[in-house]
Amino acid sequence: MSNNRDDGNDSGERRARRKYDEEFKRDAMKMIDNGQTVRSVAQSLGVGENLLHKWKSVRQSRANGLEQEVIELRARARQLELERDILKKALGIFSREK
Repeated sequence: MSNNRDDGNDSGERRARRKYDEEFKRDAMKMIDNGQTVRSVAQSLGVGENLLHKWKSVRQSRANGLEQEVIELRARARQLELERDILKKALGIFSREK
């Protein structure tokens, strides 16, 4: 009977967990807050999407009521700006058709 477990790692070594400092995490969250997708931030920083989602949920659970409201209002403002930009483009397209 063998004591080796099959963990999917052919080299037999475990991957070391990387530690990220608070500044790195804050910068990653700012990128997401500024409208970048979690996927694009994960790719540009070389971290997993799941890790960014975890940091995001931890941050939201720590935020007090006012901080949470600010986060939600900023997200809503980004959404409204996107909708406004779409409507501006549509207006430009439809006004040229006359």
